[in-house]
Parts: sequence; structure tokens; C-alpha cells
Amino acid sequence: MSEHDIDASRAPLLEHLVELRQRLLYSMIAIAIGFGICFYFADQIFNILLVPFETAAGDKTDLKLIYTAPQEFFFTQLKLALFGALFIAFPVLAAQIYMFVAPGLYKNERGAFLPFLLATPVLFLLGASLVYFLIMPLALGFFIGMEQTGGDGQASIELVPRVSEYLGLTMTLIFAFGLCFQLPVLMTLLGRAGLISAGQLRKGRKYAVVAVFAIAAVLTPPDIISQLGLGIPTLVLYEISILSVALIERRRKRDAEEKDAAEGKATT
Repeated sequence: MSEHDIDASRAPLLEHLVELRQRLLYSMIAIAIGFGICFYFADQIFNILLVPFETAAGDKTDLKLIYTAPQEFFFTQLKLALFGALFIAFPVLAAQIYMFVAPGLYKNERGAFLPFLLATPVLFLLGASLVYFLIMPLALGFFIGMEQTGGDGQASIELVPRVSEYLGLTMTLIFAFGLCFQLPVLMTLLGRAGLISAGQLRKGRKYAVVAVFAIAAVLTPPDIISQLGLGIPTLVLYEISILSVALIERRRKRDAEEKDAAEGKATT
């Protein structure tokens, strides 16, 4: 390779690095702004996250959470602010990813990439909503049901969660469900790339069942409600992924047949 070729290849690389730095800067600014907003309203956001606990407790009116170290609630608010900032900044992050990748894609590839980018936050929100409105109240109801009222020679045992542990449980479940709900996006992208087929997914269904519940056992608390709550929707999403990949294969086959027919007419 000549010196001129080396310089020519170096210039686009530097341009890409400069653009990458700019996109990362915009993303960090968006996260910083979201962090400031969420930290200012950290108490209100935490109270919103406490709704599943209140739902699970039912008639109990003396609910309370504790923190056992002076700095614990402050650091919990910091984690909560970062957690909320990622949600708020995601549209900006997605836009920066698209603007960085789009110039290197063909027009039809850009049209195919954009729906997946839009589907990602929607599916994540569906997973988070399932946690907030169903899984957390059921799981917390299960844990509250283990309390012991005391009396007649029995000690009183009451659930009094720490603020950091409650937030940690909530964030873990939301991220676990949100990530697992990305399964159709991941499988469809792999199908478009030709790396998997609908037939392979159908053959691997029994292995998928084992893998899904193994992952659910790792990502969720050790109660059957949370594990079934993650495992069953994920298996439904797996079936949706099979249908999505099958549609892609059908469309690809139809396009190939139309192309062959057009080439046949051109040669006659």
C-alpha cells in the first residue's frame, strides 16, 4: 500500500472517530440533563415505585422502609436518578446511534434498521409495565404473606425493606424483563442476516424452554411467581420471534422469485 493510500484511509477513520466523539458527547449531555431532573424529583419517583408495595400490602396502612447507613438513602437516590436518566435519554441515545450508523447503510437497510430501533423502547416499556403492574405486586404479596403476627409464644416477624434493597429488586426486575422482551428484535435481526431460520427456532423450542426458565431463575428473586412471570412471557415472545423470522423468509423467497421472473423476461 502506498503512502497516499494510507493517508486516504486514515482520513475517513479520523472523521468517524470525530463523529463518534460528537455522538457520545450529545448522549452524555442528554444523560446528565436527565440525571439532574430525576435527582431533583427522586423522592417523587421513589414514591411511584412504591405503588406495587402498597398494592401488595392491601389494607396495611403503616408501611415503612428503612435505611441503616447515613448515606444509604442518598446513594439510593443517585442510583434512582441514573436509572430514570437512562429512560429519559433513550430517545436521544437511539437517535445518535441511528445518525452514526445510517450514513454507512443503503436506503433499504436504513428503512429496515429504523423499525427495530423504534421497537426496542416499546418492548422494554412493555416488560417494565408487566413488572410494575403485575409481577412486583404478586412477588411482594408472596413475601408479605410470610410475616408472622406473634403472640402465643411466637415472635412477631414483619417485612420492613431497606430502601436500597427495594430499589435494587425493582431495577433488577425491570431490566431483566426489559431485556428479555428484546427477544423478537434480536431474533428478527439474526433472521434478516441469515444467521438463523424459523426451522432452527422450531427445532430448538424444547431447549429454549429450559434456557428461558434457567435465565429466569438467575435474573429474578427465588420465588415461583417472578420466575413464571418472566418465563411464560419470554416463551410467548420466542413464538412471536419464530413467526417474525418465518415472515422474513417468506418475503425473501417472494423477492427472489420476482427477481428471477424479471430477469427471465429481460432475457427473452
